[in-house]
Amino acid sequence: MFLAFLIKYAEIGVKGKNRELFEEALVKQIRYALKRCEGEFSIRRTRGRIYIDVLSDYDYEETVENLRTVCGISAICPMIQMQDEGFDKLLDAVTDYVDGQYPDKHFTFKVHTRRARKNYPIESMEINALVGERLLEAFPEMRVDVHRPEVTLYIEIRERIYVYSIEIPGPGGMPVGTNGKAMLLLSGGIDSPVAGYMVAKRGVKIDAVYFHAPPYTSERAKQKVVDLARLVARYSGPVYLHVINFTDIQLAIYEKCPHEELTIIMRRYMMRIAEEIAKKTECLGLVTGESIGQVASQTMHSLAVTNEVCALPVFRPCIGLDKQEIVEISEKIGTYETSILPYEDCCTIFVAKHPVTKPNLNVIKRHEENLKDCIEALIQKALETDELIIAEV
Repeated sequence: MFLAFLIKYAEIGVKGKNRELFEEALVKQIRYALKRCEGEFSIRRTRGRIYIDVLSDYDYEETVENLRTVCGISAICPMIQMQDEGFDKLLDAVTDYVDGQYPDKHFTFKVHTRRARKNYPIESMEINALVGERLLEAFPEMRVDVHRPEVTLYIEIRERIYVYSIEIPGPGGMPVGTNGKAMLLLSGGIDSPVAGYMVAKRGVKIDAVYFHAPPYTSERAKQKVVDLARLVARYSGPVYLHVINFTDIQLAIYEKCPHEELTIIMRRYMMRIAEEIAKKTECLGLVTGESIGQVASQTMHSLAVTNEVCALPVFRPCIGLDKQEIVEISEKIGTYETSILPYEDCCTIFVAKHPVTKPNLNVIKRHEENLKDCIEALIQKALETDELIIAEV
């Protein structure tokens, strides 16, 4: 008898003939997460199941914490597993398991058996009854409740016998890498790391771009974004972060364009540069942390004007969330405390006092003509400053 984890997934189970590819991608991400853990592990994949065998001493809390970052996992079930050595051995193992797992036995329970190996000599309902009877004899303070039990004890009879009663929620979604790659516009704020996490949860591999504006933004602001990329990388795998010097473009816009349009015009050129990098790195779209109406540059009018400059699709996972919902996700994934560090990013430095909330595309384009003598050279210069940082845990 030895320890293991049963890994459950949800959406992968409906993928039909392609399910094996998704399972392989999930196993790859599990291996990536377990590299951060002490101990030796072996991963097995059988029909509809993924198991992690524990082969050495390990840190339980650390292992569970890292497995909870793997997109595609719906639940993590710590369990015991054993060879079939007769039903009496199974009864003893279940009794020992419950005794060790629950010091306080004052709870209701039921037993749920799944007999995938049909040649096992005792049927599922009879196993439920016999195991329940043994537990009541051993622990009289326990009570059976088959409708709303506080604890459900699962017994799976396959090539081995598995016993577990705890299901620790995972992030769900799809394994990273099963739905292409996208370029995340990563700032030092709360929203964009959440957007990166949410799109990674749908199976999208993440690259990122950050627009740095020295001397108006400090090295601490840049390091904050690198730290955020590393936190997102716990869920998405390594993030290739492109740091672009945006200072000259911002100054040109500030000097030549109406100040109430600064944010919109800067945003359009950020999208252009991000798209250039995305195309070179074979990304299929851009990802931003924008939410409708949160700030002046995120009204429906502003988003439409921003979108116009892009040929690639722009994905906005946070688009329908309010700020509190975004904050709650950032706290869950561990990015919130870093995001609120007081280091300014390049957008907040050049904010107009009265930004336009309903920009007109034709007017914006007309004012961008003021930049025609310098903007293409400045964009090329900015692209040449690209500093690639591989952010990983």
